[in-house]
Amino acid sequence: MRKIIKNDNKELFQVKSALNKQIRTTQSYWQKITVIKHPSIKGKEKEAKKVLKSPDMIRVSNSDKKVFLYYKKYLKNYLCVVVKHENGKGFIITVYMTNKIKEGKQIWTKQKNKN
Repeated sequence: MRKIIKNDNKELFQVKSALNKQIRTTQSYWQKITVIKHPSIKGKEKEAKKVLKSPDMIRVSNSDKKVFLYYKKYLKNYLCVVVKHENGKGFIITVYMTNKIKEGKQIWTKQKNKN
């Protein structure tokens, strides 16, 4: 009898970004980010969603016009969520902490209150 393997592609979350795109990631891919790529991001799912919904700025990658970098100030640094947009939707490529904004064309910035 064959053992049934749990679906590793189960969606972890999906949110509508500031650019009105549905951005998603799976449980297995989030684990890859937090275990292999950037362990400091472990447990920061809520913060990543907040960056996508309400970033301080968004830039387009110089090397791929479908890749967008969402930045939000987080403690003394920035939390950056890198997303690929395709056909009105998108998926997370990676998430990391940085003290430096990457090059690329800034296409969106948070509006300041005029009160």
